[in-house]
Amino acid sequence: MIQVEGLTKIFHDKKRGKIVAVNNLQFNCQKGQVFGLLGPNGAGKTTTLRILATMILPTKGEIMVNGLNIVKHAAKVRRQIGFLSSETGLYDRFTPRETIRFFGRINGMEDKIIEKRMAEIFQNLDMEDFQDVRVNKLSTGMKQKLSIARSIIHDPSVLILDEPTVGLDIITARTVIEYVKSFRDQGKCIIYSTHIMQEAEKLCDMIAIIHQGNLIAQGTLKELKKNSPFDDLEEIFFELINQGEN
Repeated sequence: MIQVEGLTKIFHDKKRGKIVAVNNLQFNCQKGQVFGLLGPNGAGKTTTLRILATMILPTKGEIMVNGLNIVKHAAKVRRQIGFLSSETGLYDRFTPRETIRFFGRINGMEDKIIEKRMAEIFQNLDMEDFQDVRVNKLSTGMKQKLSIARSIIHDPSVLILDEPTVGLDIITARTVIEYVKSFRDQGKCIIYSTHIMQEAEKLCDMIAIIHQGNLIAQGTLKELKKNSPFDDLEEIFFELINQGEN
C-alpha cells in the first residue's frame, strides 16, 4: 500500500545552509497494518509524513501509494489518503458539522453519504454534544477529534496520522486508539507517528525509529526487543538514539 525507497529531503537555509531533514529512508506499510514512526523532535517524522501526503515534494526517492507515484499522480493519491496533521488548520467560524460537510464535498461525496458517515463518526468519537458549536469555542481535545473526523470522512484506504492522541484525555485517547484498531481490521494501511511509547507497543505491527533524518532501527516489537538488552520500548528507543549520536 505504501512503498518508500530512498526518500530524501534537503532544505536550504540562508543561515544554516544545507539541511538534510530526511536521509534515504526505506520502508513499506502493508494493507491491514499499523506502521509506527518514532523519533525525537526534529528527527524528520513530520517531513516524511507531509511528503507521503503530497504536501511537499521529496528531493530524491520514489514513494508509491496504492501503486501511484506521489509526485506524478499527486491528485489521485490525495483522494485515497486521510492525513491528520499536527496543525489542525480548522476554520474558527465553522461548526464540526459544517466542517465535515465541506470536506466531504471537496472529496466528491454526495450529501446523503456525507450525512450518514458523519453520524457514524460523531457517535464513535463522542462528538454529538458539540457538533453544532463553532470551532473557536471548542477545547483542544474537541478540535483534535474534529481533525480526525475530517481526515476519515471519505473512508480512505490509507491513513497518515501525526500524533492523533495529542491534547486528548486518557479516555478519549483510548477511544481513538480503538478506532485506529478498527481501521486496521478493515484492511486499511496506517502510518502512525507518536511520542507515546505505550501507544506504539499496544498498536503498531511494525516500528521504525528515525533520528536526525536517518532510519536507525526497524522491525516488529518482538524483533526490536530481541536485538536489545532491554524489554521496554522506551528504553530501547533511548538506547538507539544514544547510539545514533555516537
